[in-house]
Amino acid sequence: MGNGLFANCCRQVTDLIFQTRSSNSADERAPLLPKPPMSDAAGPDMPEAVPCAGLYPDIIPSEVVTGSLQKCSQYIQDLPEAEDEEGAVMVCDKSSLRAVAGAAGLLQQAEASRAVAVLPADLGEGPPGRVDHAQLLEACQSCVKLEDNSLAHRSCCQEKHVAAADGGDAAPGARPTGQGHSEGRAASSLDTASGGLKHGGTALPVSVGSTPPAQRTPRHGGQAAQPSSKARDTSTGFVVMDPAACPDDRSGCDPDPQALPLKQQQQKKKRKKKKLALLEHPSGMALMNGSGPHESLKGEKDARQNGHEEADPGEDGNDQEVIVIQDTGFTVKICAPAIEPFSLQVSPQEMVQEIHQVLMDREDTCHRTCFSLQLDGNVLDNFAELKTIEGLQEGSLLKVVEEPYTVREARIHVRHIRDLLKSLDPSDAFNGVDCNSLSFLSVFTEGDLGDSGKRKKKGTEMEQIDCTPPEHILPGSKERPLCALQPQNRDWKPLQCLKVLTMSGWNPPPGNRKMHGDLMYLYVITVEDRHVSITASTRGFYLNQSTAYNFNPKPANPSFLSHSLVELLNQISPTFKKNFSALQKKRVQRHPFERIATPFQVYSWTAPQAEHAMDCVRAEDAYTSRLGYEEHIPGQTRDWNEELQTTRELPRKNLPERLLRERAIFKVHSDFTAAATRGAMAVIDGNVMAINPSEETKMQMFIWNNIFFSLGFDVRDHYKDFGGDVAAYVAPTNDLNGVRTYNAVDVEGLYTLGTVVVDYRGYRVTAQSIIPGILEREQEQSVIYGSIDFGKTVVSHPKYLELLEKTSRPLKIQKHKVLNDKNEEVELCSSVECKGIIGNDGRHYILDLLRTFPPDLNFLPVEGEEMPEECKKMGFPKQHRHKLCCLRQELVDAFVEHRYLLFMKLAALQLMQQKANKQESSSALENGASPENGTADSEKAESEDGKIDDNVTGLDQVKELAETMASDDGAVDPKSREVIRNACKAVGSISDTSFDIRFNPDIFSPGVRFPESSKEEVQDQKQLLKDAAAFLLSCQIPGLVKDCLDHTVLPMDGATLAEAMHQRGINMRYLGKVINFITKTPSRAQLDHIYKIGISELITRSAKHIFKTYLQGVELSGLSAAISHFLNCFLSSFPNPIAHLPADELVSKKKNKKRKNRNLGNADNTAWASMTPQELWKNICSEAKNYFDFSLECENADQAAEVYNLQKITLLREISLKTGVQILLKEYNFDNRHKPTFTEEDILNIFPVVKHVNPKASDAFHFFQSGQAKVQQGFLKEGCELINEALNLFNNVYGAMHVEICACLRLLARLNYIMGDYSEALSNQQKAVLMSERVLGIEHPNTIQEYMHLALYCFANSQLSTALNLLYRARYLMLLVFGEDHPEMALLDNNIGLVLHGVMEYDLSLRFLENALAISSKYHSSKSLKVALSHHLVARVYESKAEFRSALQHEKEGYTIYKNQLGEHHEKTKESSEYLKYLTQQAVALQRTMNEIYKNGSNANIMPLKFTAPSMASVLEQLNIINGILFIPLSQKDLENLKAEVQRRQQLQESIKGGEQLDPEDKAVEEKEAEPRMPPLPSP
Repeated sequence: MGNGLFANCCRQVTDLIFQTRSSNSADERAPLLPKPPMSDAAGPDMPEAVPCAGLYPDIIPSEVVTGSLQKCSQYIQDLPEAEDEEGAVMVCDKSSLRAVAGAAGLLQQAEASRAVAVLPADLGEGPPGRVDHAQLLEACQSCVKLEDNSLAHRSCCQEKHVAAADGGDAAPGARPTGQGHSEGRAASSLDTASGGLKHGGTALPVSVGSTPPAQRTPRHGGQAAQPSSKARDTSTGFVVMDPAACPDDRSGCDPDPQALPLKQQQQKKKRKKKKLALLEHPSGMALMNGSGPHESLKGEKDARQNGHEEADPGEDGNDQEVIVIQDTGFTVKICAPAIEPFSLQVSPQEMVQEIHQVLMDREDTCHRTCFSLQLDGNVLDNFAELKTIEGLQEGSLLKVVEEPYTVREARIHVRHIRDLLKSLDPSDAFNGVDCNSLSFLSVFTEGDLGDSGKRKKKGTEMEQIDCTPPEHILPGSKERPLCALQPQNRDWKPLQCLKVLTMSGWNPPPGNRKMHGDLMYLYVITVEDRHVSITASTRGFYLNQSTAYNFNPKPANPSFLSHSLVELLNQISPTFKKNFSALQKKRVQRHPFERIATPFQVYSWTAPQAEHAMDCVRAEDAYTSRLGYEEHIPGQTRDWNEELQTTRELPRKNLPERLLRERAIFKVHSDFTAAATRGAMAVIDGNVMAINPSEETKMQMFIWNNIFFSLGFDVRDHYKDFGGDVAAYVAPTNDLNGVRTYNAVDVEGLYTLGTVVVDYRGYRVTAQSIIPGILEREQEQSVIYGSIDFGKTVVSHPKYLELLEKTSRPLKIQKHKVLNDKNEEVELCSSVECKGIIGNDGRHYILDLLRTFPPDLNFLPVEGEEMPEECKKMGFPKQHRHKLCCLRQELVDAFVEHRYLLFMKLAALQLMQQKANKQESSSALENGASPENGTADSEKAESEDGKIDDNVTGLDQVKELAETMASDDGAVDPKSREVIRNACKAVGSISDTSFDIRFNPDIFSPGVRFPESSKEEVQDQKQLLKDAAAFLLSCQIPGLVKDCLDHTVLPMDGATLAEAMHQRGINMRYLGKVINFITKTPSRAQLDHIYKIGISELITRSAKHIFKTYLQGVELSGLSAAISHFLNCFLSSFPNPIAHLPADELVSKKKNKKRKNRNLGNADNTAWASMTPQELWKNICSEAKNYFDFSLECENADQAAEVYNLQKITLLREISLKTGVQILLKEYNFDNRHKPTFTEEDILNIFPVVKHVNPKASDAFHFFQSGQAKVQQGFLKEGCELINEALNLFNNVYGAMHVEICACLRLLARLNYIMGDYSEALSNQQKAVLMSERVLGIEHPNTIQEYMHLALYCFANSQLSTALNLLYRARYLMLLVFGEDHPEMALLDNNIGLVLHGVMEYDLSLRFLENALAISSKYHSSKSLKVALSHHLVARVYESKAEFRSALQHEKEGYTIYKNQLGEHHEKTKESSEYLKYLTQQAVALQRTMNEIYKNGSNANIMPLKFTAPSMASVLEQLNIINGILFIPLSQKDLENLKAEVQRRQQLQESIKGGEQLDPEDKAVEEKEAEPRMPPLPSP
């Protein structure tokens, strides 16, 4: 199909698909969204904002201007009237209806939100609308997963709509509420699938913030609770956003006017208009909030609709003007069989399809999938928008009419029922399928925090708190149990509804039965052990008379014919009836984030023993080549390449377009990654036929599902000069890094292949999308740029040069000439291996990007080249095992940045010297400078007054000079030009008029020759590469160690250490050097934790290298025995573990000859069994020496643990994560010398380790950064709005689950907390914790930190026992991941100690606080302020215990530190001194009393002593201090303003309820006045 068309279809389809898996269920998404999308932002910018066009400006207003805000608001105000009058607003921007759609969406959205938003809060809301259809769809889809069938297609269509619409609505704003809703709805329906979405709503409460104002305020109190079911939908919608939006005053978060994005304003006006409607119809909003009065569903729906509406304009992609109808939601009555009619809030923009989704997710209608909706007897078209249906209005009655089944509908029905039955079952998460992953937060919070918060606030709940932690969590405990990692979740004890539900062996029906309407047969065993055969017919499901061995399709008597399978089972099994309804209630109550699919699969390295249950859908999926959801998509397998490239070609001129494009790109990538992973496993497991089956196994290539797979071996000696198989193993990851980089630069017209690298069972598989036509021709003919033989024959092509030149500046690649085999010069703008191929689709593809970045000379010894001194000192250059070592992009960027600073300093210095000379000759204008320039110069010179040290002005001048030179050479005087030229030369710039450093990636490439003419250039390049290699050693490694010393970087495990190294451009092969550098650092003890992590990373990486080749020699039947044997040799103290070979009866003797060919390894298949611990550890030590150049001093696991103080459980976790091994969750005894630790039964699975491209949400990221910057400058409110905006946009692009959304939520929660909105903070942080568990892993260091933040917010919300449980969980995870001796543990123990002090558990509290004191003293030096604070905390507990001597001793230590560090007059020193006096008095009083008792015995006159239990406020204050949260005291005036503001908000709410309108402009002004400006505070 043509690209355009294809794009559209594809988009819909893929959207759907993607969606499905992408986890964006609507719901999910929405919840996060806090604020309107960008559009808003834009709003401010464009004060007048026309409804459409301006809606979403692309830029972030640098500072929002109040004025504009007001204007906007005015505009808004007017709008409503206008709208009323006309009922419609014309949008004229033809540019594409996208925009319009967007606008519409916006409007609607706004509306919706407005309703809700009424308060400032609304701000937040605005965004809700934003949800964007796509999201919704996505959401739906995702949810759909199961339902997907039906949904899928539905959604498809829907999606289509959406897609286009989407375009528009994608705009952030665009995402109108409706959309959100729809998503929500879909989601909900899916939710079943997705699992929690709907109730997600409940969870949403978090979102509460968004609640409509009215609700909103109360929200603190009760709102949350309500959400439950209703909310759930909504919330999904957008709830979230709002809250965030207005953290500061939640009540009214209206953001500051200026900031208010247009959208919001619109919303506002709408709001006004609707105000009353607000509640209900804001629906989207309200619901979101979940607290809306009406059912959330409705809300959802409506929201959805809104969403839709937007979409729809988009939908009709014609470019004519689109009329946007003011969307006022309305309520319809739904009448479904066998239940009471109920009302549902809908919006005109919504599609009928969305109502279907809601019904499939509602608790009382979830068992229906095959029905139509009828109005007055007419069937509604699923893809019609509600506004196009004649006669549909407020109060209309829609009937749910059961429709006849087809085979497809029957299968969808069975799949949907199976999904409902499995909705609480965690087995998919343990098995790593369908993007499910684990979350245990609810175990520790006993359900949703929103609800429990309301429930528990009655008392301070002191009495019933049991604070005693499990023994293994106490400081000093050496026990590291593994079972606690996955506590038993009560919801998982499945409510068994059926023993078996499976397809019958009698399928498919024979011809004569088909003609009686039989579609398929099911076989069911009920819990009561009744065996029944069921026929699915066109009329529904009924019992037939077949048995397991006799086919008798006649209806049984009674046949219980029912339209739904659930209704049939309810009649034949009382247990089914009871348990199914209980299960649905639970399903509806879960937080959506526990169910939403993640964008990429997360695998768990431990799992409990699980029974393998029968599952017909799983079995069917395993044997059909169902990749994702092909069977629900026309055209079966997906053309991945076309999808990947088409999404890149989507327009990106404005924000809505970019969002739509980024979302599509992200979705396709996440689906492609899943498909590629599945295919790679199939290839290694031997389930895919090779395309060259006659060649030896290593050389085979495979195509499966339109993806090309190749193995990481050196085929045909391609990499002979680079290191053979080792190079072939590394090349795919280098290539993937190249693909990432070119994708990030995103040049129009230049295409890369979809690339995923999968390591599985010791093999590396590269999966790539297929260039159209590449398989039909020889590579030699197709390559028109680059070289296929590493530089012998090289060709170039003008179009490629033009495209690649656009990437050369961002990638710092120099255009250069090389010689080909005929000695002709060929010009390239990349490395020679980079090949350009024009596909049959006419696109310009580049592939083999393995040398995008320059070589790392430290690991590439070249004869005759001298390395810089810094390198030689550290033992470089060192021969590596392959010659493909490249510098990382981060290093190249850091190096260039470093050189730029050098350039500026050199130029400034020279200019100053010139100035000094000029002043002497006092003839500033003589140098032939043009007058303006001269005067500028001389003025500057005078101002500088000869102060050479005044580098600032010097640097400014250099900047100005450089810009002038770049723009117009004539205006610069020769001397200045000389300055720039000298500076350029000194730093190695390729231009002599401006700073421009680039690298030639072919330097030192074996086989590449350069022409004589560029000899000098090549010399310069060689020098530059040497400098870069030296820079890594002399700046980056010391910089990393310094950051670790300052605790700005706090790695907790191997992954976080690797990330810290990579961020600074240090490759992992430098790990040994980093550790050596640490050992030579003077404050070595303060780097103990880094040293320990480094050593364990070095050991596990070396072990992984050995494990890889070890596994290649193992056949499938010996896999668990081989892995358990390896782990025994690696970790067990048992001296001579024996491997269990597969039993003889399974190993046929004859097979050996044949086996050679099939097995990819060439070793015999039992060689692995002879490995011993001594041999393995010897290999690990030599691998560490050869690869990392580090000498390990240990011969076995016990020595390693002792010498380096490592924990075996930590090593087990690290090796399992690196190799993909999943082990049984049980307690392992590593130190038993009488029997091995692991048996083959302990190895449950081996998962792939996948590397893929991570497409980014660029606009969202910019907002996020701007928000962070604002917060750092102290503008909390503006920062909050920007972060909310970012959250919306992230949701738009990624769906609801993503690492970046997690960071966004964490920051929002921190801001909510600082601004005093504790419940909002709690709600956002709860989402952050859930998301971190789901996306990063339950024991990832980030998750540990999220738990700590959540505990603080729980404490602030008076949920003390929950706070303690969360802190204990964080401490347990940290002990498992690292151990006790870590600076972060001091913070954690201080938190625990303070909370325990607050609940008067003094002895326990002291154990934790004293441990924290010991750790702080070690890592922060005993003179640090942190240590002083630690002493003070310990002193306070001793005071509470009346042990004044100990208290005095600690407080004196603290006082001494304060005095020495801060001086006597510092506030802290004075406070400490006061406290010392108080303690002394108390001690004296106590002593007197004691003396009195000794003297007078029992009739002593005892003065009452003050034993103070700490107040919660004082404990919270200390908690804030240790967690780095500073509250700035407000002056009296600020407080009065705040009070006035609060009253105003209350009035506003009343007025909303009452229907009077409040002029937004006044409101904005008031808000601005009332907002106290916060001084800067440390960024969280």
